[in-house]
Amino acid sequence: MSDSGTDSSPLGAALESRNRSAGAMPNYRPAMDPHADPDEPSIRAAVADADLRVLLLCLFQITGDECWLEPPHRPVRDVRLVADEHAGLPPEIQADVRAAAVDLLRSGIPQPAIAVPDDTTLLRMMRVCLDEQVEEAYVPMMRDQLGFAPALVDWSSAEGPKRDRGLPHVAVVGAGVSGIAIGVQLARLGIPFTIIEKNERAGGVWFENRYPGCGVDTPNHAYSFSFGTPEPWSRYFSPRSEIHGYLERIAVEHEVAPHIRFGTEVIGARWDEASCTWHLDLRSGDGDELDRLDAAIMISAIGQMNLPSIPDLEGASTFVGPAFHSARWPDDLDLDGRRVAVIGTGATSMQLVPSIADRAGHLDVFQRSAQWVRPIAEYHREVSTGTQWLLDHVPFYAAWFRFTLLWRYGDGLLPFLVKDPDWPHPERSLNRGNDRHRQELTDHIVSSLADHPQLVDACLPTYPPYGKRMLIDNGWYETIARPDVDLVTSPIERITPDGIVTEDGLHHPADVIVYATGFHVTDLTARLGVLGRGGQRLDEAWADDNPTAYLGITVPGFPNLFCMYGPNTNLGHGGSIMFQAESQARYITDAIVQMVERDIDAIECRREPHDRWVRDVDAAHERMIWTHPGMSTWYRNRHGRVVSVSPFRLVDYWSMTRHADLDDYVASPATR
Repeated sequence: MSDSGTDSSPLGAALESRNRSAGAMPNYRPAMDPHADPDEPSIRAAVADADLRVLLLCLFQITGDECWLEPPHRPVRDVRLVADEHAGLPPEIQADVRAAAVDLLRSGIPQPAIAVPDDTTLLRMMRVCLDEQVEEAYVPMMRDQLGFAPALVDWSSAEGPKRDRGLPHVAVVGAGVSGIAIGVQLARLGIPFTIIEKNERAGGVWFENRYPGCGVDTPNHAYSFSFGTPEPWSRYFSPRSEIHGYLERIAVEHEVAPHIRFGTEVIGARWDEASCTWHLDLRSGDGDELDRLDAAIMISAIGQMNLPSIPDLEGASTFVGPAFHSARWPDDLDLDGRRVAVIGTGATSMQLVPSIADRAGHLDVFQRSAQWVRPIAEYHREVSTGTQWLLDHVPFYAAWFRFTLLWRYGDGLLPFLVKDPDWPHPERSLNRGNDRHRQELTDHIVSSLADHPQLVDACLPTYPPYGKRMLIDNGWYETIARPDVDLVTSPIERITPDGIVTEDGLHHPADVIVYATGFHVTDLTARLGVLGRGGQRLDEAWADDNPTAYLGITVPGFPNLFCMYGPNTNLGHGGSIMFQAESQARYITDAIVQMVERDIDAIECRREPHDRWVRDVDAAHERMIWTHPGMSTWYRNRHGRVVSVSPFRLVDYWSMTRHADLDDYVASPATR
């Protein structure tokens, strides 16, 4: 992936110096060189592509002129996931804003009047941008996410730690999003660490999932870290190759890559109480090479989506053609003219099926239950040359561009997922807003299948919207309506050597079977064979399909063990897993820094805060859609308890993980 570097102008140098000293790495590119001779036609073309909400805030920050936050320039509220770039302004006001921006960029940009907005100003800017009464609670979170505050943990003293025995060695398991996020923090602090990665390259799920059509369903300018050089994404929703390249670039850029031990798997880990050390048993090579790694602290960053779940179907082993999980897509697979069976209609299938329909001779899609699908016009939209120019050259444009997408894909949806006890139609929806969404989504299904009414009943879910993961329409309805594609709703009875038999007695011939059937999401860190204090087994602590952890991060009985993307930290209402990874990495690093500075060898989560957290999570979920009866979802375990997703707002979880309170832990002082 390309790296546009940093700006060498005086303004760029000043902003870079300020943010380096503050420990921040702003998610915007600084200014274009004020001494350069700008190409005015290029500037005008770029400004013509600008999102006026973003441009207005840039004009205000650069000039300090209050007029850009006041009528007639104030944007109009737009609740669409990707808001209209004209901001609801009349044409003459749009022209006024664009002309002012061209004049400013053409003449060279002065030092910004407001390089770092104070809390009052930042809140005002957010409210003006969205035309909403944004809560004050979002100010510190967005200050952090927009690069106006240090994004990474630092030592308390300028000289760093003063511990005669040196810094603890940290073992991180997994080099995906979470592993890279914590690696960036550790590398910056100078804490020694080793990342154990079973694959030959970093990236986690974005390395492993290479099926056709694989990509992100959150806009990339929000699905990215708040630190580091912003990526020049080609699309609003980028394909997996770009995301994987971005993660590898971040790992190199922040000196994480040299700490990764590839092609190595953790097959066991046990806590040695006498030495306050984790002993990790490793396997590498062809599986014959065994090794051990000792570390004071163990961080599991293996995530929830990397252990494929394949249903136990009668006759599966007799199938003579290629049969595989979508996360294990063969590089040399030829689908041209072949009959392909795709089992599952979740997020993977929504991307995969439209991407292979033109190549397959015939496609059978086996559906267990219908899914709610949201149309997003920008799903395949490319980032224009003009927009990329603005992101590259205009101070603060990338930051505020990120803000608009973070907000729309963040907490704004959560109120629609809360049960209204007085709502008279709980069988179809949760509240008035949720019911409105249901009608809009239903209209989309009906209109998309207007020429194929026989498919409407099969595609219309019976549960409220957002009860399962909301999917994005990637040409799904157009694809299943093709004459060479069949949507099969009868349950699968068995697999034969040459196809699939359903319970209605029909045989569906197949040359290839793809299992788009999701992942095991409740094993998590327990599948690493972890033994804690006194030999306690994590798989027993999490027995009966019920993993729990304080803040989704720490577990009583397992000192110096931290989990990332652990129980109840997945996002069901919006947001970005990279945001969650940053929050958890900050909490874990803050705990480690405190341990070093306070000369503590080990911390172990107390039972009381852990149990209180679990009670709070369960109580909050009782009010949320994911406990709604009459549906199944992988967010819940087999007993109906929600174990995957968080019931909290992003801003709440960000606040909970901002600082590690060691009063929640039993601390073991260092022994001399």
